[in-house]
Order: sequence, then C-alpha cells, then structure tokens
Amino acid sequence: MAAEPEPLELDAGGRTVAISNPDKVMFPEHGETKADLARYYLAVAEPLMATARGRPALLQRFPNGATGQSFFQKRIPQSAPGWLTTTTVSTPNGTTSRALVLADVAHVLWAANMGCLGFHVWPYRAARPDEADELRLDLDPSPGVTFPMVREAATEVRALLGELGIAAYPKTTGNRGLHLYVRVEPGRDSFAVRQAAVAVAREMERRRPDLITGAWWKEERGARVFVDFNQNAPHKTVFGAWCVRARPGAQVSAPFAWDEIDAIEPDELTMRTVPERLARLGDPWAGMDDAPQSIEPLVERYRADLARGVPDAPWPPVYPKMPDEAPRVAPSRARGARGGGG
Repeated sequence: MAAEPEPLELDAGGRTVAISNPDKVMFPEHGETKADLARYYLAVAEPLMATARGRPALLQRFPNGATGQSFFQKRIPQSAPGWLTTTTVSTPNGTTSRALVLADVAHVLWAANMGCLGFHVWPYRAARPDEADELRLDLDPSPGVTFPMVREAATEVRALLGELGIAAYPKTTGNRGLHLYVRVEPGRDSFAVRQAAVAVAREMERRRPDLITGAWWKEERGARVFVDFNQNAPHKTVFGAWCVRARPGAQVSAPFAWDEIDAIEPDELTMRTVPERLARLGDPWAGMDDAPQSIEPLVERYRADLARGVPDAPWPPVYPKMPDEAPRVAPSRARGARGGGG
C-alpha cells in the first residue's frame, strides 16, 4: 500500500496551513494540483482579500477535482481548526448555518485544501450583516447569446450608471457571463440594493430591447443578455472575484479594467495566467473602496415605477410572496389559466 504523501506546509500571512495530498490533480486540462491551487491563492492574496475580507462564504467542494462530483458546504464542522472565523448566516428560506468568514488568506487555503473550487460570497461583511455594500449586476447570457453581445451589454450598463454618477467595476464570471460590481455607500440593505438592480434591468431593456432583457421568466428572454437582478436578493451569494472555477481549464472569475472590455477573453484568464497578469497590470479594482457610491438614483426609479402601478419584479421561488410583487407565475401558465384549458 502506497504511503500517504507528506502534506505541503505553506505560510499564509504568518499562519502555517498544511495542504494534504498536494500532488492531487484538480484540473485535468493542464494538470494543476491542489498545491498549485493553494499557491495561486497566495499569489492573488492582496486583491482577493481587498474584496472578500470579512465576508461569509458558501463553499462548493469538489473532492475529486473539477470534473468530479460536488456539493455545497453550508456549515463549518465543529472539528474545524479553532482559529477559523465563522458567523451565522441565513439561506433564502430562513435556514441558518455556521459559515466560514474569509478573514484572511489562511482561511482561503484551509477551504482550498478541502477541495473548494467555488467561494460563493455574501454581499456584506460579517461585522455588518444588515448592510449590503455591493450591488452585483450579473449579465447572464441566454442561449444564443455570444460573448461579444455580453461585452456590448456591459458597455451599455456602464453608460447608464455613468449618467447617474455611479462607477462600476467589471469581472468575468469564469464562464460565459460578466459581473459588474458597485461599492454601495453605508446604510443600504439587500432589499434596496435589489431594487436598484431591478431598475437597471428595466431601464436597459427599455434602451436596448434587442440586446438586453430584465425578464425573469426564461420563456420571455429570447437570445438576449439577462440582467439577473435577483442575485441581489437578501441572502443570495455570488461567485467571488479572483476565485477559481471548477472547469477543466481552471478559469478564474477575474476583475479587469474597462479599457480591456473589447479584448477580454474569459477562457484565457486562468490559474496559470492571472498571477502574471496581476503582477504586470496591478489590481483593476484597487480604487473601488475609495468612494462608495449612492444608489439612490436607481432606487428612486424603482419607486417611480411602483407609483405608476408597475409591480415589483418576480422573486425566486424559495422566497415568500413579497410586498408589491406581481403574481409569481410564468406568463404561459397565466395565459393557460385565463383560457380555462384542461
């Protein structure tokens, strides 16, 4: 029987973290190992911590690598090291759990050692759970949408926000879409941030109905980029910046600068290429925390819609019926009910 390989001990900001089975291949396309994954996170620790420090994270674990089975770990086990920082979080249906807080890069390495290939991060810091400090605009490509269309949609959204004096910071999702982040000034909760996202989705569909949709129901989207406003609903998480996706090529959800929008290729931003890119170009989100943004112009647009009789956009099915929400039923089913079929 082969001997268990020696763990690799890494210095993570002054704390030693042991990486067990360090030669285990996690990404088959180029053979990156668990040790490579840990060293990647050390290489991007500064910008990663700038955006993630103090935030709870839902862990998506792939014990047998990116192409194996996965599961979400909502609860940190009692057997975890005593130095781990945790906090109590809620899921959309109200279930609570003890979640990992990304307090420093050692916490990231601890999770990576367990095969975590997905840090799904809350939009608040654990110390201020009632304040959502990020507006996250998820530009989700429907079937038939090309990545150049997603790029164009991002540019259009940026133009709208710019008209309102709001700065947004883009990143790849690590897959086919883009995320635009806005650092939100203190005092806003997730309900207000979601209202701002609904306003963006609606205005973008008014301006570019050929390209962008705010339709929650998939049957209404067509081959358009969907602004997924419900990614900002309370207790929702989004895949974290600088985090490695569970794809064979080890793609990263990578921040980038706006002047790169026409050239950015998500599949090229990987665990192998991002550290060198960061060393060469620096952190494109470096100024995000310097000037938190007011989302009041967007919230006002949402309220104006309500005043005109436009209901709230539909919520995901795991949420209870919300005030001002339209009937939560797909349009085709509503038409069938009105027609008295069956």
